[in-house]
Amino acid sequence: MAGRRISKPAELEDEFLKLQSLQMANMTAFEEAALSFSPGLNVFIGENGTGKTHLLKLPYAVVYACAHQGSKIQLPPTKERLQRQIAEKLVGVLRPETLGRLVRRTGLGRRRCEVVLAVRHAGRTVDSIAFNFASQSKSEVVVDQCPEKWLEPLPVYLPTRELLSIYPRFAALYDNHRTEFDETWRDTCQRLGALAIKGRRGERAENLLAPLEKAMGGRLLFDGPGDRFYLKMRGSGKTEMPLVAEGIRKLGMLARLTAVGALVDRGCLFWDEPEANLNPKLIRSVARALLDVCREGVQAFVTTHSLFLLREIEVLRWTTHDDVRQRYFALERTHRGVVVEQGTEVADVNPLALLDEDLEQSDRYLSAADGS
Repeated sequence: MAGRRISKPAELEDEFLKLQSLQMANMTAFEEAALSFSPGLNVFIGENGTGKTHLLKLPYAVVYACAHQGSKIQLPPTKERLQRQIAEKLVGVLRPETLGRLVRRTGLGRRRCEVVLAVRHAGRTVDSIAFNFASQSKSEVVVDQCPEKWLEPLPVYLPTRELLSIYPRFAALYDNHRTEFDETWRDTCQRLGALAIKGRRGERAENLLAPLEKAMGGRLLFDGPGDRFYLKMRGSGKTEMPLVAEGIRKLGMLARLTAVGALVDRGCLFWDEPEANLNPKLIRSVARALLDVCREGVQAFVTTHSLFLLREIEVLRWTTHDDVRQRYFALERTHRGVVVEQGTEVADVNPLALLDEDLEQSDRYLSAADGS
């Protein structure tokens, strides 16, 4: 299976939503930023506290709020409807005490956060979603421009923690009780419980699942009392997910979202630090899975601290996945807030300067070894 290309039917090329660019002013740690995205893989690199997760959650919340959600929404989007939906989703996903807390604070009095997200439909038309809100706002957003039609499909967000082991009844718990979990956990649990797809898309899902199941050492099952997840190991029985290693459970989330069609030939995937709690062997599997779903038609956005993951993505790009377009964003604190450097190659954003602790440790190790 290594190196195998999964060709995408011509009729699926750029059929669904792609994020094209994000412009923002006075958003959390960012005084000003303008990001241009790749239709394939987008990687955010930076130290803790530079706003990497905010660059995942902001577009996720906006796309989700503007997404078509079945029969519940029959009319085209309007500014009035989106003002409420965007405000609610930003608060639910980013979890500020009030919406205005997301405005960058400099001690200069009242300020406004401004956001413009450009999206491309079916590889042709481009829509912009533009809105702003003030630092004193509790839950009020002013929409300056809304898309002509609802976006589709719903985006997918994977937090740093796996969710398969807490899946049973989590969505009901979230909806009926006050919790401090952000809304991405509820959203993702709902997607994990969807039905597996069949037919032509189901066959494509099976192709994507094969390397994931090889890395997990078995197949993910969804059955039993309480709709729990299990891992069916090759040549043995099934094991409930809380008893499975967390790294395997993270791959299991990706496998389940593939099986239900959320990551087959369409959509946007936002994954916060996919390497967390994974050993190097599993990180290699994650890198390949990311590039596989991008080749399939998914647009992926990930944050990372891992030089190993970056290098593995580069190795795959040079060998088996040279057709997957990529873009890298390096975040760095300055006296003007966080600035973003971007490019189509890892070397364009000089990530070694931001991940130099790995290199310094290597130097310390060699120095200590020489002195022993």
